[in-house]
Amino acid sequence: MNRASVLGTTTWGSTLAVLLAQKGIAVTLLARNPDEAAHLAEDGEHRLFLPGIPFPPGLAVAPMNSYQLDLSEAVIVAVPSTSMRSNLRVMRDRLPPRALLVSASKGLETGTGLRMSEVIEDELGESQHPRVCVLSGPNLAREVARGLPAVAVVASRDPSAAEEARQLFMAPTFRVYTNPDMIGVEMGGALKNIIALGAGISDGLDYGDNAKAALVTRGLAEITRLGVAMGATAATFAGLAGLGDLVTTCASPLSRNHYVGEQLAQGRTLNDILTSMVNVAEGVNTTRAAREMGQEMGIDMPITEQMYQVLFQGKEPRKAVTELMLREAKAELESFQL
Repeated sequence: MNRASVLGTTTWGSTLAVLLAQKGIAVTLLARNPDEAAHLAEDGEHRLFLPGIPFPPGLAVAPMNSYQLDLSEAVIVAVPSTSMRSNLRVMRDRLPPRALLVSASKGLETGTGLRMSEVIEDELGESQHPRVCVLSGPNLAREVARGLPAVAVVASRDPSAAEEARQLFMAPTFRVYTNPDMIGVEMGGALKNIIALGAGISDGLDYGDNAKAALVTRGLAEITRLGVAMGATAATFAGLAGLGDLVTTCASPLSRNHYVGEQLAQGRTLNDILTSMVNVAEGVNTTRAAREMGQEMGIDMPITEQMYQVLFQGKEPRKAVTELMLREAKAELESFQL
């Protein structure tokens, strides 16, 4: 594969563009408008999201509404879940019919609860479905951009498409595995952000490592229950897109969702926190969507419920933790059952 386009100048989108260009692939990073494209091209780096990481030779920047995608063999979509559908509508009539389509976004669509691959398939039609892949895993963008070792997983219904995506991204510092479980890979990447919000609250309240380990473990059980109920394979949640991403996002100060939780614990309002951020914390909208899914399917999701009440009903974080601790006692393995 020699030519690719990356839709989205997010931190992760820019990182993937840099990664592919470093491999010698001709990459076009698609910006929202001509002004943004011109600034990025002139600076030769993304000074806001990836300062000090120069664009390699072969990485071009263009506005997405006028760039012709005809020669792109792969199109990677790395935009926030809230704008996935609107971005697809801008580009869908210009997509090459056999292009590999890779979703690198971790979230659920507000209102519908759809996974990003489902949004892609809904907007682009059945002819593109076999070529849709998803990329996920414990991937903090700034570490990947700096060339630090990282591992990811790509999933698709079509094994050949997954293998193409694996070869596209595979690099000396970026190892890629494949997994046929698209539902599990996407749900793991989306739902772990809810638990990361809680981990940030735990750290913000200085509750220590025991509390955070308990939250991560019980959170894994919770997101596995919902994922399996939706058709995912339980083992996927013990892999890179589940446990791997969960641990990274709950532990790292680079995690946006951890930051939001930490700031909530310190007394700031959600609106104030989100307004001050330049990146999107996907866990906020995912909490709402996952809660609705859990209620509709009768899945017990106590951590998600408490996070929902903290985020949207003004519950004091300490009270949420107390209510989790005082829940009815039960056997540990009972919680891994539907």
